[in-house]
Amino acid sequence: MTLTAMFGPGLVLAMAAPAEGGANPWVQLVPFALVLAIFYFLILMPMQRKQKKVQQFLAALKVGDRVVTTSGIYGQITRISDNSVQLQIADKVRIEISRTAVGGYQGQEPVASDAPGQ
Repeated sequence: MTLTAMFGPGLVLAMAAPAEGGANPWVQLVPFALVLAIFYFLILMPMQRKQKKVQQFLAALKVGDRVVTTSGIYGQITRISDNSVQLQIADKVRIEISRTAVGGYQGQEPVASDAPGQ
């Protein structure tokens, strides 16, 4: 049962109304705006930077690069298409993977967030 059903619409509206001579209603938005700003600067902005870094890394891949996938497979790029990459992981052993599955260069810090540590 809702408040309006129990007490009528007048009581619910009175509970939401500011007190007589109370603070400016815009002041009530300050804590909300502060929480939004903190959320943006601590969570969204770093995520956007990380995504941009990963996109730049994937765009810069070229044939001959020695890379590691996000699942931990090491290999050398032998062919690149728009959506996939072919890796040579041993003599006469080549696999085709999604371009987004490449996590970083061998021996360097991973670029993709789910890449294994090295």
